[in-house]
Amino acid sequence: MAVKTFKGGAHPPERKERSSGLAILRLREVKLVVVPVNQHFGAPLQPLVKVGDNVKRGQKIADAEGRMTVPVHAPIAGVVKKIEPRTQSNNSEGPCIVIEALPPPAEGQPALAPEELVDFMPPLDPFACSKEEALARVRAAGIVGMGGAGFPAHVKLAPSKPIAVVIANGAECEPFLTIDERSLIERADDVVEGVAITMKIVNAPEGVIAVEENKVHAVPLLEKAIAASPRTRAGMKIRVQLLKTKYPQGGEKMLITAITGKEVPSGGLPMDVGCVVQNIGTLCAMVDAFKEGKPLIERGLTISGGACTKPANVVAPIGTPVADIIAAGLAQVDEEKLGMVIYGGPMMGVAVPNYQIPVQKNTSGVLLLDTVEAKHYDEETCIRCGRCMRACSCRLSPALLAVAVEAGDYKEAEKIGLLDCIECGTCSFVCPSHRHLVQRFRVGKQILRALKQKEAQNAR
Repeated sequence: MAVKTFKGGAHPPERKERSSGLAILRLREVKLVVVPVNQHFGAPLQPLVKVGDNVKRGQKIADAEGRMTVPVHAPIAGVVKKIEPRTQSNNSEGPCIVIEALPPPAEGQPALAPEELVDFMPPLDPFACSKEEALARVRAAGIVGMGGAGFPAHVKLAPSKPIAVVIANGAECEPFLTIDERSLIERADDVVEGVAITMKIVNAPEGVIAVEENKVHAVPLLEKAIAASPRTRAGMKIRVQLLKTKYPQGGEKMLITAITGKEVPSGGLPMDVGCVVQNIGTLCAMVDAFKEGKPLIERGLTISGGACTKPANVVAPIGTPVADIIAAGLAQVDEEKLGMVIYGGPMMGVAVPNYQIPVQKNTSGVLLLDTVEAKHYDEETCIRCGRCMRACSCRLSPALLAVAVEAGDYKEAEKIGLLDCIECGTCSFVCPSHRHLVQRFRVGKQILRALKQKEAQNAR
């Protein structure tokens, strides 16, 4: 099998060996969840419950009208105790619904029946229903892109242009993270089924499961699942593609270029080159939504890092504070060594004050870094070495972008390609002067969008 890749990128230390061989554990007992109301890229939601309400597992507890919305569901059966702002995994405060689990029945009292505790949808055959019914099911299940972006899946699955290939993103190029790798191994059949469902919805003739070389051991399991799938036996074309282990190989644009040789145009979307890219976790969530009627109420994540004395790959209910996962013994941390907590991967994740923050739909990992891994370097003057330009997978000029952003010249920054930056952090990683490039671009993009919005309002 030919190994494909893209131009540019970097090779940060992988540090996956501590958790890559660990089977996924499931957090069984949860006493309390803190469920953020807004966990997607799009319009804000409104709570559908109030303090004191009893809720069932899977019950819709927040929603709104509008295309760019997906509902949120109760991950456990319990009582709504609070609806208040809490710190979330993006390090900002947002409204959260706090649910306390129902206590066990008192001695001599009968246990509640399953239908009194669970509110799932009826199963739906994605290959027999209409496209509209399938899209409605994906939205009703609250499914978003689980690789980090949180983009509503039903919107991505309704492209306005023909799709030639569905790509399952199994690259998982961020250091430390291994939950997608474990899903490829433990849920290979569901990954293949998720690809087939996506192909059916978008009417794509081909599906590709993209896997980096450092996960080559998962390929035989995927190929076995493909060969055994009733979808491929019926004529669906699904294959595995090995990719070079390189960061950010898991970026949508990089995957598309590596697999198809096409480049997503500036300001464009994957559908502009006939592609739809789905994360492994998203595909498995879709299978659960159709097969079991189960909404997105739990997700897998990796807990690792130098201060993590017992790393783990875990499936936990959405809203579970990571501290509770550790308290349950599924993972362990050395507080004396702890130097930084990151939700997500070390390249694109967000540093947060503690690990009391709850798991969200897009939480792929929580890193408990030691003081060496969390070492902070002081910025030095740019030496114009050009390393950032050679490494940029989007073929931008980070050094020139930094000059424009620092000068407050956002029109020039836009002209150079600020909005095309995917904030992967490769430029910051390779910079010998430790320039905080990606942080500048992240803030610069927010300012530029705000300025453009203000201009549009003034023009009305």
